[in-house]
Amino acid sequence: MGANAGGDESILSKLRILAQTLKNIGGHVAPGRLVAVIVLMGAGIVAAFGLAPGALLPDMPTTLVRRDLVSPALSPLARDEGYWREERIQRGDTIGSVLARLSVTDHAAQNFLRTDARARTLYQLKPGKSVRVKTDEDGRLLTLSYLTQSGDLLTVRRGRDDFVASSGVPQATVRLELRAGEIRSSLFAAADAVGLPDAITSQIAEVFSGDVDFLHDVRRGDRFSVVYEMREVDGHPAGAGKVVAAEFVGKGTAYRAFLWRGADGSEGYYAEDGKSLRKAFLRSPLEFTRITSGFSMARFHPFMLTWRAHRGVDFAAPSGTPVRAAGDGKVMSAGRQNGYGNVVILQHSGAFSTVYAHLSRFAAGIKPGTHVAQGELIGYVGQTGWATGPHLHYEFRINNEQRDPLTIALPSAQPIPAADKSAFAERVAPLAVQLSLGRDVMLAGAD
Repeated sequence: MGANAGGDESILSKLRILAQTLKNIGGHVAPGRLVAVIVLMGAGIVAAFGLAPGALLPDMPTTLVRRDLVSPALSPLARDEGYWREERIQRGDTIGSVLARLSVTDHAAQNFLRTDARARTLYQLKPGKSVRVKTDEDGRLLTLSYLTQSGDLLTVRRGRDDFVASSGVPQATVRLELRAGEIRSSLFAAADAVGLPDAITSQIAEVFSGDVDFLHDVRRGDRFSVVYEMREVDGHPAGAGKVVAAEFVGKGTAYRAFLWRGADGSEGYYAEDGKSLRKAFLRSPLEFTRITSGFSMARFHPFMLTWRAHRGVDFAAPSGTPVRAAGDGKVMSAGRQNGYGNVVILQHSGAFSTVYAHLSRFAAGIKPGTHVAQGELIGYVGQTGWATGPHLHYEFRINNEQRDPLTIALPSAQPIPAADKSAFAERVAPLAVQLSLGRDVMLAGAD
């Protein structure tokens, strides 16, 4: 203890001597202009000092040192390697004005583009698209690429004697993107706010449709994060692909889904434990609509003008709205039946069957004996039979007894095959981390 105290006093004494020395040199050191910072580091003490601008210091001897440094060898850029440039097409642009902005000074190239039949699509430029060129250091065109409105990739290359133009289906690359958002009014509004493509938003609603009714169950403050595919052609976005992983948190409950592609080419969404997220039946045969009449034992019938049980759910929608099969099954009936009007009845596995009534017409190929898959088009909303307006009357039956499709617990599809469980777990682990990252970043931004 005494030794440490003595050491501290010795250092403080040296600090006072240094301060006095600076005062003698500079004449005066104003309070606060001399800065002393002492940092304790283990067994030693490090002191750092800063001097006020203008403080005078004694002349110190200096020595000029000259050394020759060897610069590293840099290989010059080969003339045929060229430089890539890209320019976005603006309204009123011509291929000539675009090439001028790209610093292409090549009369031979411009003559070829004017006369070659395959290159004529360059004279129908669409604002917002891009033209990419590769030139040499003299501005001569080596390569030009342009994604046409039809989706083909036009490529012009300088050959030994002349240019060659070719056009074909481009090779697309796929990258993954992560987005997360919080719902203020609706899922689509929240998705738009974070730049999520509409196709991906629709897939999210479809993936979780067995657990979440995005028309009626969504609340302010619900959150989502999603990892999805984005296709690129020639370095430019070319449309969204599939949802690869998604999370939806609603009413304090978190739902997660992961895409699994089987060796046989089949695709499905599963929870982290491998259970199928797809229910054996959809909650609603229509994608987006509103309920005008729910399942009830006593309802005033608008057509019969009497009180009677309503053993189904009525979904309001414009005439012609597509109606989907709620589950895999076989068409038992497709025709006209009294109050039902045009009706399709599907028989599913076990004791389950579903009814779709008041259709304006049937989908092509829908007839008794036809097998349909879940989500497959079976007809269109109409106003046939005992209906006062266009809507779909939907019934869910167990052993031919109507049950409320909005409240009944729906059975799930088959889980991940046992042979795929290990590969599935390996695939899911990094995607789960990305979903958590999206959620955490979103929450941090909200704070």
